[in-house]
Amino acid sequence: MSGWHLRLRQAPTQRLDLRRVSPAALANVDALRVPVWHGNEPSLLGDWFDVAAVPSETPFLRIEGDLHRCDRLAQGMDGGRLEVEGSVGDWFAAGLSGGEILLCGNAGLLAGCAMRGGLLAVQGDLGDHALGALPGEMDGVRGGTIVVHGSVGARCADRMRRGTLLIAGDAGDFLASRLVAGTIALAGGCGAHPGYAQRRGSLVFASARPELPATFVPVQSDVRVAWQLLAREIERLAHANGVADAFAELSRRTPQRAVGDLGVDGRGEWWLASP
Repeated sequence: MSGWHLRLRQAPTQRLDLRRVSPAALANVDALRVPVWHGNEPSLLGDWFDVAAVPSETPFLRIEGDLHRCDRLAQGMDGGRLEVEGSVGDWFAAGLSGGEILLCGNAGLLAGCAMRGGLLAVQGDLGDHALGALPGEMDGVRGGTIVVHGSVGARCADRMRRGTLLIAGDAGDFLASRLVAGTIALAGGCGAHPGYAQRRGSLVFASARPELPATFVPVQSDVRVAWQLLAREIERLAHANGVADAFAELSRRTPQRAVGDLGVDGRGEWWLASP
């Protein structure tokens, strides 16, 4: 089995559809002959990328170049390791169910939608509507771990049902709207209306301290044990994925806990853990 190293040769003038490009999909084929669409015109992967085989015992793919017009890269990826050096277009890693992705750049709209498993590590920013539901579906992210070193746009993690999301930067409006379950930890600032219509799940604010909506109620019970379990797990994931400084000494803080959104009979929780 071989891995592949792709380097973008020329920037596409239209959107380039790379939905067939992932480590496992290229593991046992001639990468030069993989069909891709350039706008409405069919083409081959070799028309756009310099392709080189690299030794690998497991599916592996590395891509370099300015890919901001390249959409659907790693869509449906279910194993292996993908490394991307440069920014990518829309629908990046949509439907990811297994494997590891390292993006050294930014992603466009709808990144990681309907993710079900695996690890997605982004050293740049995610655009609007990341980690949400696919059109026509009820659930967003249903598993896996996402670590964003930068910021995320509006409506991030809409309808998230399971999994863990760490954001070292800021978040746009409506973070975790309609959250069903899962854990989201935010180290930076927060836009308007976080946790809108939240049903369950946990939102941890490590530095931002948004005003509690009328549909969230502070809790006065002893939460020290629950907080230590949650905070230490966040610290562990942060340390393992290079964002330890963003969540440093989280477990040493004394948070305020609130529950809601009572407007939807919600049983979600906010942890306001700002220093």
